[in-house]
Amino acid sequence: MLERLHLQGVGPSPELHFELGSRLNILTGDNGVGKSFVLDVAWWALTRTWAGYPVTPRRSAEILPRIRFTYRSGEESLEEDYTFERPVQKWFTESGSLEKLGIVIYARADGGFSIWDPARNSSSESAVDVPPEAYHFDTGQVWDGLREGDKHLCNGLIADWVAWQRERGPAFQQLASALEVLAPSEGEPLRPGKPMRVSLGDIRDIPTLEMPYGPVPIVHASAGMRRIAALAYLLVWTWQEHQHASELLGREPTTEITFLIDEIEAHLHPRWQRVILPALLKVVDTVTQTESAQVQTLVATHAPLLLASIEPMFDEEVDRVFTFELEEQRVVVQEVPWAKQGDAVGWLVSSTFGLKQARSREAERAIEAAEAFMRKETASLPPGLGTWQEIQQELQRVLAGHDPFWPRWIVAGEREGALRS
Repeated sequence: MLERLHLQGVGPSPELHFELGSRLNILTGDNGVGKSFVLDVAWWALTRTWAGYPVTPRRSAEILPRIRFTYRSGEESLEEDYTFERPVQKWFTESGSLEKLGIVIYARADGGFSIWDPARNSSSESAVDVPPEAYHFDTGQVWDGLREGDKHLCNGLIADWVAWQRERGPAFQQLASALEVLAPSEGEPLRPGKPMRVSLGDIRDIPTLEMPYGPVPIVHASAGMRRIAALAYLLVWTWQEHQHASELLGREPTTEITFLIDEIEAHLHPRWQRVILPALLKVVDTVTQTESAQVQTLVATHAPLLLASIEPMFDEEVDRVFTFELEEQRVVVQEVPWAKQGDAVGWLVSSTFGLKQARSREAERAIEAAEAFMRKETASLPPGLGTWQEIQQELQRVLAGHDPFWPRWIVAGEREGALRS
């Protein structure tokens, strides 16, 4: 697992430093401040491959471009130091270490996935048939399979799901268990149904999910369900193939798994957002059927409900929250001291997300004007909100009748009755 990550002269800031937790790391911040970039670099540090375009230093960088990281493999802590050689546009290290960690699963924001398996993707262990650097799936390949030239690398979710279901072997049991763990609630289970044909132009049987109103082909399920199904499938597929490869190599399967997930809440209803992180930490044990699995997770999110969902389980010894902020045209990353905020609204207005009000911008502006009015700071009132009557009219327009701000405003108005005349 990654223990430290230090970036210099590369990325949205001259320097970024992370002391990562061994279990859960949450990256928060506005769009465009570097969360996805850090996940890409974390993938590279764990695999020495790029999931997309290679990261290169900023051309204006005045310091030596460097990526340094420390990771733990078993009981050993290893440090790597890479610098960028501009003439050849590559990252190099003098140590020459090619150590690899365990399985890495990267769920990208575009719906694609990247998979690293140390038993299948390490060329040093495959003298005859050199495997690909890593497995990169776009959204179509997740469903229909991955090929590289004449090599058939993955059958895809549709074919494997149906084959596993007909075999009724360990793989299907693991898939069903993973779907059960990742379901939004006990009342809304994700259960595989009977495969069915969906069109005259496709002779394949398509997996289905049992819904309260009947079976739904997985290709017609909601975007959120498809993403969860893809995550469950690729976890099971990766674990199954890793076991097969480890047996061929005559070695023990790894117990180390790292999840990198960009915009983990993408397409998920709030009911699902509230359970996805705890479920993700549990699902690996469910699939691998071992309590010795070491799982590290790095997720980027914009959802305050996700932070609220982990309050009962957050452990400051193994978990971290980082926030990315733009200050004076540079990005600053800070580890947020852990403190429960109570609910999604509390997180939304906390320093982690930084909103002043969990309301519309218009409501925020009206309430700030009302509060300034109550403090008798009339000189700071914005145009159009300079009198009690104007503020009252705007509050009525933008606030719900049961908004908790109303009692304060009404009492203040009664006390300052003369001002309303």
